[in-house]
Amino acid sequence: MIIRQIYTSCLSQGSYYIESDGESAVIDPLREVDNYISIADENNSKIKFIFETHFHADFVSGHLTLSKLTGAPIIFGPNSKTSYKSEIGNDNQEYKLGNIKIILLHTPGHTMESSCYLVIDKNNKQKALFTGDTLFIGDVGIPDVAQVNDILNQRQLSEILYDSLHSKILPLDDDIILYPGHGAGSACGKNISKKTFDTLRSQKVNNYALDKNLSKKNFSEKLMDGLMPCPEYFPSNVYLNKNGYEDVEEIIKKSCNPLSSSEFEYLSKKNCIILDVRSKFDFSRSHIPKSLFIGLEGNFAPWAGSVIGDIKTPILLVTDKNKEKETIKRLARVGFDNILGYLSDGIESWVKNGREIDSIKNVSADEILSKPLEIIDVRTPAEYLKKHVKSSINLPLNNYKKNKLKTLSNNPFYVHCQSGYRSLIYLSILKKSGIHSGLNVKGGFKSIEKLLD
Repeated sequence: MIIRQIYTSCLSQGSYYIESDGESAVIDPLREVDNYISIADENNSKIKFIFETHFHADFVSGHLTLSKLTGAPIIFGPNSKTSYKSEIGNDNQEYKLGNIKIILLHTPGHTMESSCYLVIDKNNKQKALFTGDTLFIGDVGIPDVAQVNDILNQRQLSEILYDSLHSKILPLDDDIILYPGHGAGSACGKNISKKTFDTLRSQKVNNYALDKNLSKKNFSEKLMDGLMPCPEYFPSNVYLNKNGYEDVEEIIKKSCNPLSSSEFEYLSKKNCIILDVRSKFDFSRSHIPKSLFIGLEGNFAPWAGSVIGDIKTPILLVTDKNKEKETIKRLARVGFDNILGYLSDGIESWVKNGREIDSIKNVSADEILSKPLEIIDVRTPAEYLKKHVKSSINLPLNNYKKNKLKTLSNNPFYVHCQSGYRSLIYLSILKKSGIHSGLNVKGGFKSIEKLLD
């Protein structure tokens, strides 16, 4: 038996390839599916099943494309309904894969169709549990993270999730390996561990959600405490995963349009967004006025989804050379398929033709402590509470639509995050709104913290 975790750091997402005796299955595939097919071909294995743990909100799954290319059926848990052909499994239904079994365990709570998949080896021993967003390492999935359930509220779902954990997962063998759908950084949980797998025995000790002594009421209170609003793009991704989408190769083909600086300028005056994905250093030095910064080097796709919001938004790209296809592919992972094209020859062609550029000033950490200006900390509330500059104001980037103009004026002010990535996103949003007096703290709180100790 082979189990491979295919972890995509940009999405903090884990998909899985399972193989036994010439047959294989894929769980929660990415939208681009060539990797799964290549692994199967290399091992002379046939992809027999495509299992989905639930309707994902934070990315567009590759189940439809993979099914079309391999003929493998798409399998969801109970309470699922799709606009395309799929198989809806029953609780405890068994699927034979080579000389092993995969058992569907219906575990509602994150969503009502949420299911886990239990692997039983040829010796009838429990080996692994693929938990999707039902259970993470160190945490559990936020109930109805996309807020699309119009019958049950989040608190009611949290109580259902408690029952699922206690009736379906806690009774399993302690030495099984838990393989979750996400790791640290995902918006589908609050405090997910950086570990991407663990034993059930370890999680019973280290994950509050598996504490047998925790009452349903206390579990619900812990889970509901401090929940942030869901990103705007989440419901749209759920819709695509339920109802279908174009293959990512088609999206790349129609989106990879090189544009001259004059064509780019003409289109930029339409109702669209200029998205600059270069490094934070290059963007701060020079960029097209009113462009939005979200660098490929960070958690690009989730931040693009959170900041842009509407997946139908027309987008113009500014990228480094030969990064156009990668950018389009990574935007497609979260459903942003309306790419008009990219600036041919990059920012240099814009500058060479004498067009206006803008910049963001970077300041050192010691200046923030020696020159008393307003300090905006755009990290999460949890990061802020752990340690922060005493006089700073916490305006989290992931709630920027509510906070972006709060307390800000045309007087100079500092903005920082943990390392300097989110702060530049925030400052680019402000500049797009006409606020140009923000100063980026180079190195973020990592640099500031050294001076506080």
